[in-house]
Amino acid sequence: MILPELDWTRWRETARHLHLITQIIGKVRLARTPWLNHSWHVVLYPAAWGLTTGPVPCDDATLQLDLDLQASELRLSTDSGGEAVLPLGPGSIADFHAALMAALAALGTPVAINGKPSEIPDAIPFTDDVAERPWDADAVRDFHRALLWVDRVFQQFRTGFLGKASPVHFFWGSFDLAVTRFSGRTAPKHPGGFPGLPDAVTCEAYSHEEASAGFWPGSDAFPKPAFYAYGYPAPEGYADAEVPAPAYFDANLGEWLLDYDAVRTAEDSRATLLGFLQATYDAAADLGGWDRAHLECVPGVPRKPRIV
Repeated sequence: MILPELDWTRWRETARHLHLITQIIGKVRLARTPWLNHSWHVVLYPAAWGLTTGPVPCDDATLQLDLDLQASELRLSTDSGGEAVLPLGPGSIADFHAALMAALAALGTPVAINGKPSEIPDAIPFTDDVAERPWDADAVRDFHRALLWVDRVFQQFRTGFLGKASPVHFFWGSFDLAVTRFSGRTAPKHPGGFPGLPDAVTCEAYSHEEASAGFWPGSDAFPKPAFYAYGYPAPEGYADAEVPAPAYFDANLGEWLLDYDAVRTAEDSRATLLGFLQATYDAAADLGGWDRAHLECVPGVPRKPRIV
């Protein structure tokens, strides 16, 4: 597969529009789903057509929201057969929020959400965000194609770990796809301080030692798509670990980075990304003194059970 170009400067406004849409959808799941460790209950999951909440419990009903990034529409469905479709295109976040809340009520699954975006500095409440935002459907489809490719590589990487590990999932707060491994030991309490995120949520998310990796499409603070990896707490010497170029350590972020374009243009894109994931995990696990012999296994292959 030839990975698509993702030029942040070219699709920035559409990306910001999509980010806020995913936040509203994610907050519906957050409002209805019992808390799961590390906020795993709020995430979205990649799907062949886009992103999905999966089943969301709503009193005596089950709701699912499917964000179709290929057809530019949001589909709502319930276990009683109720359905609604909201088209996605140019428009305001306030109008999208109103339309979604009305559709949920009409399906008999009304939801009250926190009306302010998460993890966005100086965010405007959804109901007050009346600015007309663009929608570049081709750019959205390219992002989705890239996301699915990354998901496949992350899923493969995840198979090489026996210990506690997250699913591969999409965090709508930070707008990134992530997968995380855990040592099994508790971590020092996180100081918090992320904009638009309660410290109690941050502290719970980082309650245990972890090595995390992910993919984000860009932001105004970092205006290009990239893969990232970090350890929490970062072990001594992590920034100087032997992670092969073209990866590099960003001291401001405290993370290892690998530009998406370096992967996209590599002779073997999959091997380049898997090498980055493995090398950054090796650094966190070795320097952090993880019990690797009991946490790891041979990566999985189709139709072959793991030998025990």
